[in-house]
Amino acid sequence: MSATRIPSRVRRLNKVQKISVAGVSALAVASLTFSLVPSNAEAEVAPQAAGAAAPVAFTGGGAQAKTVQDSLIEQHSTAEQLVKAADAAKAKAAAEAKAKAAKAKAAADAKDKAEKAAKAKADAKKRGTEAANRSTARKPVYANNLDGWIREAMAIMKKEGIPGSYSGIHRNIIRESSGNRWAINNWDINARNGIPSKGLLQVIQPTFDRYHVKGTKKDLYDPVANIVAACNYAADRYGSMDNVNSAY
Repeated sequence: MSATRIPSRVRRLNKVQKISVAGVSALAVASLTFSLVPSNAEAEVAPQAAGAAAPVAFTGGGAQAKTVQDSLIEQHSTAEQLVKAADAAKAKAAAEAKAKAAKAKAAADAKDKAEKAAKAKADAKKRGTEAANRSTARKPVYANNLDGWIREAMAIMKKEGIPGSYSGIHRNIIRESSGNRWAINNWDINARNGIPSKGLLQVIQPTFDRYHVKGTKKDLYDPVANIVAACNYAADRYGSMDNVNSAY
């Protein structure tokens, strides 16, 4: 049977394909055997005739074996191509599944990152709101009277670094206007020059404009703005409102 030896690539087929090949081979062998074994009628032929016919039968069997061998090789080649195609399809499917999983993970990571960023932003906003609320809650409310005006003015002065004590401010207010925020001097030299002194600490407009502190109203009659501007002027000229004991 050396004439029907299977090429080496056929031996790489899987178990199912080998069983299939074995079946085909068995059928081929059976076919060859049938063609090579004489019938009962042929057995009765004279030995000389049988001897003469033997080479012809053998030759025919060899051609048939070659045909079967070619058929087997073709089948094995087709099977091998199918295996390769199946392996390629499997590899492609695995690659696509891996890419899909990576894409899904990237999307999930991006979503998680966005959610964390949004949460951090919301938390920061919440903390800012809470801080603002606490600041608003801590902001003192001053009475709308002389005591409240002086205390609010002193809070602003402290922030701006302007010196002056409660007693020094109060003392000068009582001397200058008796605590009347609408007081105005219409008889001194400033009044004659058209710039009368006004407000709690009797400040003229040019002085108020020059020493006005940002954050207070730009109104000479506003009690807090008047006190802060006057104390800012007194600090510049006398060191502090505490050092003022007469008209200034």
